[in-house]
Amino acid sequence: MPVVPEDAERIEGLEASVGWVIAKRVREYRTQLGLTVEQLADRSGISKGMLSKIENAQASPSLGTLVKLASAIAVPLTSLFRGLEEEHDALLVRAGQGVEIVRKGTRVGHRYFLLGAMRGAHKVMEPMLVHLDEDSEVFPLFQHPGIEFIYMLRGVIEYGFGADRYELRPGDTLQFEGEVVHGPTNLIELPITFLSVIAYGSSPRG
Repeated sequence: MPVVPEDAERIEGLEASVGWVIAKRVREYRTQLGLTVEQLADRSGISKGMLSKIENAQASPSLGTLVKLASAIAVPLTSLFRGLEEEHDALLVRAGQGVEIVRKGTRVGHRYFLLGAMRGAHKVMEPMLVHLDEDSEVFPLFQHPGIEFIYMLRGVIEYGFGADRYELRPGDTLQFEGEVVHGPTNLIELPITFLSVIAYGSSPRG
């Protein structure tokens, strides 16, 4: 399969970053040991010229060369790659583009918009924008693992947490354990909008 230009540029960039990280680590460890380039070259069996190129990111060392270097400075081979950036996800959700989802409150006129979910084996965080536009005598109660954080954006709401009640206005925040029964208990001033972020931690149970 041919390498497309975008992939070629990405590979080139990755190789360059690997080279700079290795250069930095080798120079750092050599300095810590109080060795000159020539002394480390003798100790590792690598030519002084090659070692100089490695330290200046002018050469891409082979695996065998890296093994020799790691052995000469008495560090694990992986230590030479410490600091190399891994690929990370970033999610951008434009205004009004959150995915509307169905929750308990949907049937009573409440709308929930998921603002994105990161890739991975476990869900660790769930950000949602909640709109309460219709008054109702029925209020959904929720229970879930993790910690929930609410930030009020618009309107006034009375929010229940167990036996407690909190009146929330724009700018107010509320943070609580999700396993305790919670939910809106009185819609005081409509329309109401708030940001809800549930943090599940590293081992979500649901």
